[in-house]
Amino acid sequence: MRNLIFFLSILGIASNLLVSDQSIAQSSKTEEFIARGTEPFWSVTVGRRGIVYSSPEIKQQTFPYAAPLTAQGRPMDLVRVYRFRGRENNMLILKKVSNCGDGMSDTKYPYSAILMLGNRVLEGCAEKK
Repeated sequence: MRNLIFFLSILGIASNLLVSDQSIAQSSKTEEFIARGTEPFWSVTVGRRGIVYSSPEIKQQTFPYAAPLTAQGRPMDLVRVYRFRGRENNMLILKKVSNCGDGMSDTKYPYSAILMLGNRVLEGCAEKK
């Protein structure tokens, strides 16, 4: 009986955490971004359903992510760090800059992007979708 009560109390705490996490995600507006890099070519789309990574070698991989971290004491739009859920060492860092060039066109993007996938670090530019 004590084990059942303990299990039910843990289940209640976990469900409260899950509900509060969902309400935070639903209450905050999810901004969507597209990040791209060259040499090697890659792209990432940040959307409500997850982070979608693709490259010429890999068709598509979708990763769930936690709510983005922001720089303390700075505007939310300055720096965003997206951590991939269930994947250590995987994250996307977006930083607002005066302009970011992709090196292949004259397009200027308002964000620089750093994508860390395991032991790979990729650099590029990003914009709001």
